[in-house]
Amino acid sequence: MLEIELKVQVPDLAPVRERLLAIGARMTEKTAEHDVYYNAPHRDFALTDEALRVRYSTGRTIITYKGAKRRDLAFKAREELNVVVDSGPEFENMLERIGFRKTAVVDKVREYYSFESASIALDEVKGLGYFVEIEVISQETASRDTSVIDCIAEKIGVRGEQILASYLELILAKQ
Repeated sequence: MLEIELKVQVPDLAPVRERLLAIGARMTEKTAEHDVYYNAPHRDFALTDEALRVRYSTGRTIITYKGAKRRDLAFKAREELNVVVDSGPEFENMLERIGFRKTAVVDKVREYYSFESASIALDEVKGLGYFVEIEVISQETASRDTSVIDCIAEKIGVRGEQILASYLELILAKQ
Protein backbone atom coordinates (compact mmCIF):
# COMPACT_ATOMS: atom_id res chain seq x y z
CA MET A 1 0.00 0.00 0.00
CA LEU A 2 1.12 3.54 -0.73
CA GLU A 3 0.20 6.30 1.70
CA ILE A 4 -0.18 9.69 -0.04
CA GLU A 5 -0.69 12.68 2.24
CA LEU A 6 -0.78 16.42 2.47
CA LYS A 7 0.32 17.83 5.84
CA VAL A 8 -0.06 21.51 6.70
CA GLN A 9 0.47 23.32 9.98
CA VAL A 10 -2.47 25.52 10.97
CA PRO A 11 -2.91 28.10 13.74
CA ASP A 12 -6.20 26.58 14.99
CA LEU A 13 -8.12 23.35 14.34
CA ALA A 14 -11.61 24.74 15.05
CA PRO A 15 -12.24 26.36 11.62
CA VAL A 16 -11.08 23.22 9.81
CA ARG A 17 -13.28 21.03 12.02
CA GLU A 18 -16.29 23.26 11.25
CA ARG A 19 -15.67 23.06 7.49
CA LEU A 20 -15.23 19.29 7.63
CA LEU A 21 -18.59 18.87 9.33
CA ALA A 22 -20.22 21.37 6.93
CA ILE A 23 -19.17 19.34 3.86
CA GLY A 24 -20.43 16.10 5.40
CA ALA A 25 -17.21 14.57 6.71
CA ARG A 26 -17.80 12.06 9.48
CA MET A 27 -15.70 11.98 12.64
CA THR A 28 -14.71 8.38 13.19
CA GLU A 29 -12.50 8.60 16.27
CA LYS A 30 -10.75 10.95 18.69
CA THR A 31 -7.77 9.49 20.44
CA ALA A 32 -4.51 10.17 22.21
CA GLU A 33 -1.61 8.54 20.39
CA HIS A 34 1.74 7.72 21.97
CA ASP A 35 4.26 6.86 19.27
CA VAL A 36 7.65 5.34 20.07
CA TYR A 37 10.16 5.29 17.20
CA TYR A 38 13.08 2.91 16.82
CA ASN A 39 16.23 2.81 14.72
CA ALA A 40 17.68 -0.40 13.32
CA PRO A 41 21.06 -1.84 14.32
CA HIS A 42 21.96 -2.74 10.72
CA ARG A 43 21.16 0.59 9.03
CA ASP A 44 20.38 4.15 10.04
CA PHE A 45 16.74 4.97 9.30
CA ALA A 46 17.58 8.69 9.35
CA LEU A 47 19.83 8.06 6.33
CA THR A 48 17.52 5.61 4.53
CA ASP A 49 14.40 7.73 5.24
CA GLU A 50 12.56 4.78 6.84
CA ALA A 51 10.69 4.59 10.13
CA LEU A 52 9.66 1.89 12.60
CA ARG A 53 6.96 2.99 15.01
CA VAL A 54 5.15 1.41 17.95
CA ARG A 55 1.84 3.27 18.37
CA TYR A 56 -0.27 3.02 21.51
CA SER A 57 -3.81 4.22 20.85
CA THR A 58 -7.26 3.42 22.23
CA GLY A 59 -6.23 0.24 24.00
CA ARG A 60 -4.38 -1.27 21.04
CA THR A 61 -0.83 -1.33 19.77
CA ILE A 62 0.04 -0.98 16.10
CA ILE A 63 3.52 -1.56 14.68
CA THR A 64 4.20 0.45 11.54
CA TYR A 65 7.05 0.28 9.06
CA LYS A 66 7.32 3.26 6.71
CA GLY A 67 9.51 3.04 3.63
CA ALA A 68 11.51 5.88 2.15
CA LYS A 69 9.49 8.82 0.86
CA ARG A 70 8.89 8.83 -2.88
CA ARG A 71 10.12 11.97 -4.57
CA ASP A 72 8.18 11.56 -7.83
CA LEU A 73 4.83 12.83 -6.52
CA ALA A 74 3.55 16.26 -5.52
CA PHE A 75 2.68 15.07 -1.99
CA LYS A 76 4.47 12.99 0.62
CA ALA A 77 4.09 9.34 -0.39
CA ARG A 78 5.64 6.21 1.06
CA GLU A 79 5.02 2.54 1.57
CA GLU A 80 3.31 1.78 4.87
CA LEU A 81 2.90 -1.64 6.50
CA ASN A 82 0.92 -2.12 9.73
CA VAL A 83 0.50 -4.98 12.17
CA VAL A 84 -1.45 -5.12 15.43
CA VAL A 85 0.29 -6.78 18.38
CA ASP A 86 -1.10 -7.97 21.70
CA SER A 87 1.60 -6.39 23.87
CA GLY A 88 3.39 -3.21 22.87
CA PRO A 89 5.78 -3.24 25.85
CA GLU A 90 6.73 -6.86 25.11
CA PHE A 91 7.32 -6.01 21.44
CA GLU A 92 9.45 -3.01 22.43
CA ASN A 93 11.44 -5.26 24.79
CA MET A 94 12.00 -7.67 21.88
CA LEU A 95 13.18 -4.84 19.60
CA GLU A 96 15.68 -3.66 22.21
CA ARG A 97 16.96 -7.22 22.80
CA ILE A 98 17.77 -7.60 19.09
CA GLY A 99 19.59 -4.27 18.94
CA PHE A 100 17.00 -1.69 17.92
CA ARG A 101 17.39 1.67 19.69
CA LYS A 102 14.62 3.98 20.85
CA THR A 103 14.94 7.23 18.87
CA ALA A 104 12.13 9.51 20.01
CA VAL A 105 8.57 9.71 21.31
CA VAL A 106 5.75 11.69 19.68
CA ASP A 107 2.56 12.37 21.63
CA LYS A 108 -0.55 13.80 20.01
CA VAL A 109 -4.29 14.09 20.24
CA ARG A 110 -5.82 13.16 16.90
CA GLU A 111 -9.32 13.48 15.50
CA TYR A 112 -9.98 11.18 12.53
CA TYR A 113 -12.51 12.15 9.87
CA SER A 114 -13.67 10.25 6.82
CA PHE A 115 -14.70 12.01 3.60
CA GLU A 116 -15.03 10.43 0.16
CA SER A 117 -11.96 8.20 -0.30
CA ALA A 118 -9.80 10.17 2.13
CA SER A 119 -8.96 10.14 5.79
CA ILE A 120 -8.43 13.53 7.41
CA ALA A 121 -6.62 13.92 10.71
CA LEU A 122 -6.68 16.98 12.92
CA ASP A 123 -3.61 16.75 15.14
CA GLU A 124 -2.43 18.57 18.24
CA VAL A 125 1.19 17.43 18.53
CA LYS A 126 2.94 18.00 21.85
CA GLY A 127 5.78 20.45 21.36
CA LEU A 128 4.93 21.20 17.72
CA GLY A 129 1.41 22.64 17.42
CA TYR A 130 -1.62 21.99 15.21
CA PHE A 131 -1.63 20.12 11.91
CA VAL A 132 -4.07 18.84 9.30
CA GLU A 133 -3.26 15.68 7.34
CA ILE A 134 -5.32 14.61 4.34
CA GLU A 135 -4.44 11.06 3.36
CA VAL A 136 -5.39 8.58 0.68
CA ILE A 137 -4.21 4.97 0.59
CA SER A 138 -3.34 4.23 -3.01
CA GLN A 139 -2.92 1.18 -5.18
CA GLU A 140 -0.55 3.14 -7.45
CA THR A 141 -3.23 5.47 -8.95
CA ALA A 142 -1.34 8.41 -7.52
CA SER A 143 -2.42 11.10 -10.01
CA ARG A 144 -6.12 10.58 -9.23
CA ASP A 145 -5.40 10.41 -5.52
CA THR A 146 -3.45 13.68 -5.47
CA SER A 147 -6.42 15.37 -7.20
CA VAL A 148 -8.74 14.07 -4.45
CA ILE A 149 -6.40 15.50 -1.81
CA ASP A 150 -6.22 18.89 -3.57
CA CYS A 151 -10.02 19.06 -3.85
CA ILE A 152 -10.59 18.26 -0.17
CA ALA A 153 -7.92 20.73 0.95
CA GLU A 154 -9.69 23.42 -1.07
CA LYS A 155 -13.11 22.52 0.38
CA ILE A 156 -11.93 22.70 3.99
CA GLY A 157 -9.70 25.76 3.53
CA VAL A 158 -6.38 24.09 4.26
CA ARG A 159 -3.69 26.30 2.80
CA GLY A 160 -0.08 26.85 3.58
CA GLU A 161 3.29 25.32 3.07
CA GLN A 162 3.19 21.57 2.60
CA ILE A 163 5.25 19.77 5.24
CA LEU A 164 7.08 16.75 3.89
CA ALA A 165 8.82 15.94 7.17
CA SER A 166 7.27 13.45 9.57
CA TYR A 167 6.38 14.40 13.13
CA LEU A 168 9.43 12.37 14.17
CA GLU A 169 11.68 14.48 11.92
CA LEU A 170 10.11 17.70 13.21
CA ILE A 171 10.60 16.64 16.86
CA LEU A 172 14.22 15.59 16.24
CA ALA A 173 14.94 18.89 14.45
CA LYS A 174 13.75 20.79 17.56
CA GLN A 175 16.07 18.84 19.88
